[in-house]
Amino acid sequence: MFLDNKNIILLSTGSFNPPTNMHLRMFEIARDHLNRLGFTICGGLISPTHDSYKKKDLAPSLHRCAMIEQALVALPWVKLSDWEVKQNGWTRTRQVLQYHQNHLNMIITSRLNGSIKVDTSLLPVQLIENLNVSDSNQNTAVNVRLLCGADLLESFAVPGLWNDDDIEAIVRDYGLVVVSRSGSNPHKFIYESNVLTKYMANIIVVTEWITNEVSSTKVRRALSRNESVKFLISELVESYIKEHGLYETLNQ
Repeated sequence: MFLDNKNIILLSTGSFNPPTNMHLRMFEIARDHLNRLGFTICGGLISPTHDSYKKKDLAPSLHRCAMIEQALVALPWVKLSDWEVKQNGWTRTRQVLQYHQNHLNMIITSRLNGSIKVDTSLLPVQLIENLNVSDSNQNTAVNVRLLCGADLLESFAVPGLWNDDDIEAIVRDYGLVVVSRSGSNPHKFIYESNVLTKYMANIIVVTEWITNEVSSTKVRRALSRNESVKFLISELVESYIKEHGLYETLNQ
C-alpha cells in the first residue's frame, strides 16, 4: 500500500524527559524536506509516553507535559497531545497512531457536515478554517505519519521489543519520516529488512546535515551535575526543571 496523500500531520512519540531543542528541530527539518517533496505539513503532535513505561529516571507525565508545552512556545505549529499519558497504562505506538488518525478523521468529518462537535484543538486553526464543504475538489484527508530518529527505526530489529504485526501496520498504514543522525545508515537498515523494503515507498528519510548529538540523557546528566544546559533545552524548560527540582536539581 502506497500512501499518496500529500496532507501530513507529523506525530512524534517518546519520553521527552526532558524535551530538548533537538526534539523540536526534528519537526523543522522534516517540514522543510517534505515541503520540497510537495507535501503539505498541516501540523505536528508530540505524544509523551505513559508513566508506566519502564525507563530509568522518568519524570512524572504531569511535569513532562508541562515542559513540552513550555518548549512548544517556540514552535506553535506543533501541539501537545496528552491522550497517551491519560490511558490506564503504556500504549503501543501503533495504537497511538491509530487513535490520532481516527480523531483527526472525525474532526474533518464533523467540520464538513456540521453534524457533530468534537475537540479540534489538535489541528491548526488555519486548517480547520480551510475545510470548505462547498469545494468538492478539495482534498480534506490528512495522514498522520510517525516522525522519529534513525535510532527508533533501528530498534525494530531488537528481538522482543516490537510486535512484528505492529511494525508492518505502522509502515503500511501510516508511514515514517526518519531523521538520520551521525553514524546511522537508515537506507542500509531498510534494505536489510524485508518488511521495511516492502513498504519503503512509505518511508521518507531526512538527512540532518547540521549534526547535533543532544539527548535527554546527556541533558539530565548535565543538570544533575549543575552544568550548563543553555542552548540545549528551552530556557522556559530549564526554569521549569529547576523550579520543581527535577533531575536532582534540588540537591544543588
